[in-house]
Formats: sequence, C-alpha cells, structure tokens
Amino acid sequence: MTSSPSTPASSLLELSDRCTLNALAAGTLQPISTEKIVLNDGGFDFSVRWVSSLERKNAARVEAVTRRTPDFNPFLPPEPTLTVAPLGPDHLAVLNKYPVIERHLLIITRHFEAQTAPLKVADFSALAQVMQAHGGLGFYNGGTVAGSSQPHKHLQWVPSTGSLPGFTRTLGADTLIGENPTLPWRHRFVRLEAKVWTASADAGEQLHADFVRACTALEMPFSAEPMPPYNLLLTRDWLLVVPRSQEKIDDISVNALGFAGSLFVRRKEQIEQLRAHGPLALLTAVAQRRP
Repeated sequence: MTSSPSTPASSLLELSDRCTLNALAAGTLQPISTEKIVLNDGGFDFSVRWVSSLERKNAARVEAVTRRTPDFNPFLPPEPTLTVAPLGPDHLAVLNKYPVIERHLLIITRHFEAQTAPLKVADFSALAQVMQAHGGLGFYNGGTVAGSSQPHKHLQWVPSTGSLPGFTRTLGADTLIGENPTLPWRHRFVRLEAKVWTASADAGEQLHADFVRACTALEMPFSAEPMPPYNLLLTRDWLLVVPRSQEKIDDISVNALGFAGSLFVRRKEQIEQLRAHGPLALLTAVAQRRP
C-alpha cells in the first residue's frame, strides 16, 4: 500500500490486480467459485450464481461471509495483503476476501463507523475516485436487513453493472428523478449529470446531494443514526435507492446486487425454488411493495 493520502484513480485497478496476485499467493484472498445461469422475469434478465459443486471448500467460505460476529471487525485493521490503496484521508480500498466477482473492491472507513450510520460526502468522494476512472457499479448495503454482513461502514464496487440499465430503460431522457412503473417495489432513480465524472468535479458533494434527493422522494431520512435499512446502487448514469423490509426469503439472502439483477444462492437446488417464486417476487418481498 502506498503512503500517499490518495491514489490516482487511473492506477487503482493496476494496484488492485497486483494486490490480487500477491494475496492469492499468500492465501489471504479466497475466491468463491460459482456456476451461473440467467433467469428472465418480467422482461428482465437476472444472473443467478451458486456455489460450484466441484469445490466443496467454497461452502465454508460462504459460511464465513454470511456469519455475523458482532465482536469481530476484519476492517480494523484490514489484512495488509488485501489492502490496495488509500482513497483520500478517510477511506481505504480493500479486496473482498471472498469474492464471487473479480476485482470486487471494498471501500472502508479508516476508523470505525457503523454500517447503519448515514452516508457522508466523504463516502461518496471515495467511491467516485474509483468510478470516475473505471465506471462499473458502486453499491451499499445499509445494515443487516439490507444484506450487510459486517458492521463497519464499507461501500463496494464491481466492474459490471448487471441489469440496472434494463431497469432504467423506461425512464425518459428528460427524467431527472423517478421510478420504473413496472418494478413492484418502492424505489427512486436519480439521473446523474455527466459533469459528475469529470476530473475537476466535486463528485462527492454532487452524489451526496442526489442521494438526499432520492431519500427525500421516498420520505426516508437521509441523516438519521441509525438509518432505516436500504440499498444504494450507483452507475455513471443513475443513482438508485431501495428501502428494505427484510434480509431474505426462504433462506435466499438479497443485498444491493439483487437490485442490479445479480442474485446468489448457496445451493443449486435453490435455483428451481427461485425460478418458481420469480426474482421480481423475491425482490418485492425483501424490499417494500409499492402501494
């Protein structure tokens, strides 16, 4: 890890890839091998991954990811071999120890803040450092009910955006804030201005302001401590906030990635369960049904 207060965003993935190789060699990075199918529901494609039957050791890794131990904090301090780079004075980029998606980064606070604490300008500034150069999908699980397994505040980033662009296709070019009427759960999209992603932009301020707009439209407090459970998703085009009601249905847990069209099940037999129930119904059950 470099000692500079921040890292040029253009070099972050290079540092991440180098860190990945070192962490794999050291055994501290333990990817979870998965198999994948695509389910279509309501005209939307959902990517469904499950633990590979060829590697039973992955079951133990999934258990480690989902087990909640309030007295253990893997981010204070993070493992040195998983630490990629600083992102400003308040955050670090760290590899996800048990990634399902390659180049999965965690953006953690250097000092403890609760995952249920309100998101600040500094949090968005740290995430923007990654997304200004590399796009992808940023997301946040606001508390246990929203799918978070760690109590220490951490945003996340993955290179792919899943089905989120499909969810926004009915939103017109003139829509600044709105909802997709075909989605049965409460949510709010906010269109992001292109200037947010310019090098000179004060991206943290602008993204936080857009987050406040989404929360206000949902009549959800944006500065409460603790915050009510919610998921945040962010591409270069849209910001999405989804209030949550519960973490899982029938032992299928959902985090923010579910609302980008990416679902994960522990066992292959749960796929038929999900196919019968339907991904949209699952998301509606864990979110809040629209009136």
